[in-house]
Amino acid sequence: MTAPVTPRPSATIVVARDGADGPEVLLVRRRAGDAFGDSYAFPGGVVDHDESNAHIACEGLSGEDANEILGVDNGLDYYSAGIRELFEETGILLARDANGDWTTSDSAKSSERQGVDKGELAWPEFLRRRGLCMAGDALHYFSFWETPRIQPKRWQTRFFLAELPPGQSAQHDGREVTDSRWLRPADAVALGKSGDLDMPFPTMRTLRELKPFDSVGALMDWAAERRLQGISKIRPAMTRVDGKTKILVPGDHGYKEADEQWQTN
Repeated sequence: MTAPVTPRPSATIVVARDGADGPEVLLVRRRAGDAFGDSYAFPGGVVDHDESNAHIACEGLSGEDANEILGVDNGLDYYSAGIRELFEETGILLARDANGDWTTSDSAKSSERQGVDKGELAWPEFLRRRGLCMAGDALHYFSFWETPRIQPKRWQTRFFLAELPPGQSAQHDGREVTDSRWLRPADAVALGKSGDLDMPFPTMRTLRELKPFDSVGALMDWAAERRLQGISKIRPAMTRVDGKTKILVPGDHGYKEADEQWQTN
């Protein structure tokens, strides 16, 4: 019996802003060939091995609190990874200066952004040069997904919600991310159902959960309530019904059997 591949820890940030017809969230299109390539998802990526070097440049959230929120012993690694990946992919930087003010979108145009993305400029050094601290308190944990055990590449992803800081805008990097769109969750779901936007299952499921809310403030309240109630890991499983792939989640009929299929495949 072959054991399932160990999932890589990662973080995703759902960035939201208030629009004329309700809250909008940012979706990015990943380049073909990457994980979830050529599909739209929320910005994010894997936790780097040296993420802890940036802990000193985080404000509004202690390491102890991050560990308690996520139920791990390296919680700030996920916050750092989420903020860093969001910056690399979209130019949005969830960081404040020494006066507690949000940094502005000039950072999105900086050549330093490319240096961080390519690993030529260490993330903590970038923050130090600009006199910035990551805004750990701006990230609101609300969901936890793990790739099905049968998949050859797997991730354990913590989902966070954050409001777009004032004075900032999204500018996709054109390398890992080839497009970006602000959409109301309901519109994104409709585009996904029609086939106009290809999206991974967790993205579509999350968008459905965000549909009912009429403001970013309401979204934040919902995320806070989710965390207080306790967040369980969701690991989908895949099965075949009438020749078609069907995705199941914990609680669905037949989930346990489908989740254990990796043992015999």
